[in-house]
Formats: sequence, structure tokens, C-alpha cells
Amino acid sequence: MTDADRHDPLYAVSPLDGRYASRTAPLAPHVSEAALMRARVEVEVEYLLALADLDATPLSFSEAERADLRALYEEFDADDADLVKRLEVEGAAGFSATNHDVKAVEYFIRTETDESVHPWIHFGLTSEDVNNLAQRLMVKGAVEEVLVPELRDTRDELVSLAREFRGVPMLARTHGQPATPTTFGKEMAVYAARLGRTLARVEAATDDLAGKLAGASGVYAAHVAAYPDVDWRAFSREFVGSLGLDHTALATQVNPCDDLAALFDAVRGVNNVLVDLDRDAWLYVSDRYLGQEAVEGETGSSTMPHKVNPIDFENSEGNLSKANADLTFLADYVTTSRLQRDLSDSTVKRNIGAAFAHCLIGYKKTQTGLGKVVPNEQVMRDELDDTPAIIGEAVQTILRREGDTQAYERVKELTRGREVTLDDFHDLFADLDVDEETREELLALTPATYVGLADELVDDIDN
Repeated sequence: MTDADRHDPLYAVSPLDGRYASRTAPLAPHVSEAALMRARVEVEVEYLLALADLDATPLSFSEAERADLRALYEEFDADDADLVKRLEVEGAAGFSATNHDVKAVEYFIRTETDESVHPWIHFGLTSEDVNNLAQRLMVKGAVEEVLVPELRDTRDELVSLAREFRGVPMLARTHGQPATPTTFGKEMAVYAARLGRTLARVEAATDDLAGKLAGASGVYAAHVAAYPDVDWRAFSREFVGSLGLDHTALATQVNPCDDLAALFDAVRGVNNVLVDLDRDAWLYVSDRYLGQEAVEGETGSSTMPHKVNPIDFENSEGNLSKANADLTFLADYVTTSRLQRDLSDSTVKRNIGAAFAHCLIGYKKTQTGLGKVVPNEQVMRDELDDTPAIIGEAVQTILRREGDTQAYERVKELTRGREVTLDDFHDLFADLDVDEETREELLALTPATYVGLADELVDDIDN
């Protein structure tokens, strides 16, 4: 394999960086290794500036110097990432190889700063102080700037379908059997509402991400040894808050990660809604309730030219199921650490980006699928007309209202296990001991109009 091959998506080990590279690209600025480097630089620089704000330290930076320091992460580019990596694995810029990714970041900052500043870079910190904050900055950006907008677009697509087809009647199926009719719009509204609720939980969990900065065992020992008169708890609380994170006051060397677990569980909730939607859409396509707009030049089946397969919903289901397996594992794993610290979680956390990438592919594929489908209103109406037994519920309920104690049994005898027609119902109505107004009410029942408040329920999407 040549050097060129190594960067060719066709040679990527993971489909996320190969076949799906263009679809996962929006996440690269947030969850790639270069993004982690950049986030670490941000934490180290902002910590250095916070130390300078303490009266106890001799550090002082002008506004121009502060801007130059912040430029280290604000303008962090591929060359910078390459230097950090070389500092880690082979040595560079006068430094020996660190074989330590956080130490490499410290040395990178040294290459860009005056020697007088060097003792204060990473002062009193353990790697986990930097990593836990950097990882949450990455996760927060990935969720807020990439995943949430995609989910909002998906919800908007569902809302649009719900409103456009709010009055299109459709046979419902409970336990896979014909049931009280609904409308296609109302069913899309159900998913829009569910997605809105679960999305709100994702946003809340993202807002609750919390960071730790308290040294090697979480007791500020090094900080207190150097400056015993500084209120380090207040300093940590203010610093972590300045990064847009809640503060974890009590921790070992490791941030407990209950906040990350809550976020992963919330994302799984969103994904479960969309998997449910994908499967229902697949079934609606199978039943011909939904037609699919063919893409010119696209092959549906390699052997059956007539087919337009529901591949977008299938692809979404597969990717979201894979994402959920990863998110379940992550949520279970990151909340455990032997005693005050073990490193097993370090390699695990590097897979957060992969889980999010499967999410992103799934969200985009669901959107694509929804954008292609067109409700086949005639097929829906024909099946309603062919299933008159479904008005049996309405008939026995009206008869109950009129005081008929055998209403359910009467309709059951007519319909259960039998093919019935509207004429069979009309014959029943003719023999009933009811007033003419009630008889006319019964005669007016049809499967296509027996949809209750389905049309109005679409307006409850945001409730």
C-alpha cells in the first residue's frame, strides 16, 4: 500500500471514514483526533489565562498577548495537529517523543510561547483535568452544531408531512390487524411530537455536561501546596463555568461521567423514535401506502428493474441500531473506574465520535427517505373500503349509547371471523329497534370517515 492509498477512502478500515466519509465530514471539526488536540489546547490556554488573573501568581498578559494565546486554538490547523502528533510519537522542535498525547499538547504550547511562561503551562494539573474538559467541549459542539440541527430538520419534515396530509384517511393496524382508521398526517404528527420530546431531553442533557478540575486525586493537592491561600474550589468552579460547563465538585482523578451517560441515553431515545419511524415507513412502502419517487439513473435491484427499494429507511435503521449499541456500551462503561483512576476508559471515549457518526448518517438517511415518499391516497382509500368491519367499533358504541346491552355481542356475531360488507351492516341496522335518527346515523358510517379527531390532533404536535 502506498502513502497515497493510506489516505484514500477506499482503503479506510471503517466505513465511517470510507464509504460514508462525505456524510460524516461535518463531525470531523468536533470529534476527530485533531479536534481533541484543539480542544486540549483551548483548555490549557484558558487555564493559563485564568492563572494569570490570580493575584497570587506572577503571571501577566497584555490584551495582545492574550489574543495571541487564544489564536493557538482559534486558528489551530492541520500543520499544528501534525506537530502535536510528531511531538507525541517521534519528537520535534527540540523535544523528545513524549509517548503521551496531553504532554505533547503542553510542548506544542511551549513552542509558541516565551520560556518564562513554560512553568505555568499545565500547572498543577493531571491529564484528566484537561481531557475531561476537552472531551465535553467536543461533545457539546458535536451535539449542538451537528446532531441537533439534523434532528430539527427531520422533525420539520415530519411536521410538514403531518400538516399536508392531515386529512388523508388510512387503515390503522393494531397487532398487525385492521383497526380503527387514522390519517396519514396524524401518524406523522405522532412521530414529530415524539421526536420533539426526545430532542428536548438531548438538549437538556447537553446543557448539563459538567467538568472537573481538581488535580491528580480530585483534592487540589498540588494547587494547595503551591498556593495555600488561594480558594481553589472557587477558582475551579469559575473556570469550568467559563467553558460553558457545569462544575463537578466531587471527583476522583476521573470525572464520574454520569453526565455523558445521561446524554448518550438521551440520544438513544431519539434514535429509538427514528428506528420506529423507519420500520413503519418501510411497512407503509411494502403495503403501497407510500410510493417512492425514483431517482433518475439509480438502480433499485440488481436483478429486478421495476423495484424502488426503501433503502434510505433501511440504511437509517441499520446505522441508528449500530449507534445505539455503541451508545449503550459507552454509557455503561464511562461511568466506572477502578479506585481513583484507570485508563481503560481513555480508549473507549475515542469511540464517541464513531457513535455520533452513525447517528448522523441515520438522521440524514431518514430525512432523505421522508423526502422521497408520496402518500398513495387511492390505495389507502381502497383498502378502507375493502375493510368495512372496522366500523363495528362505532356501531356497537352508538348502540351502547342507546342502551343496547347486547351491542358488542351483536356486532361480534356479525363480523368476527367473517368477510362482511357494508350491506351486511345495513341489513343489521334495518332490524334494530332504534329510532330513525339513530338508524340514519348508523347508515352514514363509512370506513373512510370514521377517523375521529385525527385531523385536529395534528395541531397538538407542540403540546
